[in-house]
Order: sequence, then C-alpha cells, then structure tokens
Amino acid sequence: MAAVTVNADRNRPVRLSLAQLTILDANPLQLIDAAEAGGFDAICLRLVAPLPTDTVVPVVGQETLIREIANRLDTTGVRILDMEAVWLMPHTDVKSLTPALELAARLGAQHVLVVGNDPDLGRLTANFAAVCDSARTVGLGVVLEAMPFAELKTLHQALDMLGRVRKPNARLLIDALHFYRSGAHPRELAAVDPFLFPFMHLCDAAAVAPKPDGLKAESRGGRFYPGEGELALGALLHALPAGIPIEVEAPCARYAGLPILERARICGAATRALLNGIFGQAAPHRV
Repeated sequence: MAAVTVNADRNRPVRLSLAQLTILDANPLQLIDAAEAGGFDAICLRLVAPLPTDTVVPVVGQETLIREIANRLDTTGVRILDMEAVWLMPHTDVKSLTPALELAARLGAQHVLVVGNDPDLGRLTANFAAVCDSARTVGLGVVLEAMPFAELKTLHQALDMLGRVRKPNARLLIDALHFYRSGAHPRELAAVDPFLFPFMHLCDAAAVAPKPDGLKAESRGGRFYPGEGELALGALLHALPAGIPIEVEAPCARYAGLPILERARICGAATRALLNGIFGQAAPHRV
C-alpha cells in the first residue's frame, strides 16, 4: 500500500466546512475544488454509502485516486473535517468499515459521522460502541447525529446513547434542520456538556415542516443555504459553544442546476453573510 501524507496545517482552525451532501454530484476532487472556490476550510468526504440505495464514488483501495486527493488537499490547503456517513442498520458489519476509517485517518480527517437506524437498541448500542473503538484505534472521533426519520430521532435519544457507551471519542452532532424538525429548542443545549459539540451542521429551511413522510426528502434536497430560510439559526448558534467549526450541509433545489463551483461560491457567501449578521463579524474567508 502506497503511503499517503497530507501536509495540511493541523494547527490552523477549521471555521467552515463544506459537506458532501451540499454538492452531492461532486466527486472528491471536485468537492475539494468547490471548497476552495467557496472559501471553506475543509470538507466532509463521503467514503461509505449512507444507505443501501445510495451510491458513492469508490475511493477506498483506489490508490491513484487517493494520491490525487492527497495532492489536491495539499495544493489547496483544504482539509477533511469528517468522513461520512455510517448508518448503523440491523445488517451493519462494523468490521467492514475498518478500511474506510483507516483511509479517513490517512487523509487527515478528524471525525466520522454516525447515524443510528436500528430498532434493536441493544444491537445499536453494541455496534455504536464498536465503531467508537475502531475509530479510536486510528485517531478518529465519532459524532452521533440524530435524525427524525431514523430510529435514533432526538437530541435526548442521542445523549442517552452516548451515556450508554461512554466512549472517550464519542460526541454529538447538532444539525440545524434535524434539531428543529425533531421539536428540540436551543435552550435544551444549556444542560449539555460543551465538550460534546466538536462541530455542527448548518443549513436553513422553511419554518413549517413537511409531513413526516416528507422529512427525508427535505433533508436530502429541500434545504436552503444559511440565511435564505426561516429557521431560528441565531438562537441555535448562540446556544452552541463559541468558535466550533460550522459544516454547511444544505442541498438546495434552487441552485441544483448551477455549476459545482458556482454553487459553492454562493453557499459560502450566504453562510458568511448570515454569520456576519448574527455575530457582527464575518467568518473569515479561507486564506
């Protein structure tokens, strides 16, 4: 196996990250270029298919592509904030995830994103603990994301899972859309240890939620870029620890027909405008 070294400056803080789902049609190299064009510090790289019906550009085991990704990261200065997305299903074989976790670590990722979608709580707990253990061996943190259309739906269910496994690298991901669609309120975050929030997912949406059977479709294609919808994003951002990285996960039908780099530029500009309005100063454009 050829060695891959990413020379990104790990001491430079990640302020803004571009999630794969925001520009789902981008391949890994295009996603890195999009992040650079949009002024993002990092990306979320999809290495495993979230659901059996999803497709993913094969990266694991593709050494030529892996070298190209590493070179593009070095050339642009973009980093990988997290790898996605491990959906823990009844059939999930945690051991099969090892190559993807190892590759994520080789490329400099900091976290792996996990969603709980198994109705068997005992099996889900055991598999989540196993993912945490496997990720820890390669130096990755694990962020658990609750989604109202998955089995693990709410903030409190996610906190209960973290309490069950008690793994030092297991933390919590707040996604603005899922948070509000699950019925949560920012004041609930005051009781949560700030350490549990390594970064957050930011997007916008209509104030009125779709019917339950429409939540998945909204999540995957009906979000808005930050500041272009009606969610109470200011209240949520103020409730989270100051300065945590913000990953924009906002697949937006309005811009779907635009070129990849143009979508990234619009998304980055919208995000910085929102943060400027909330905090009084813009999130710096990546340099």
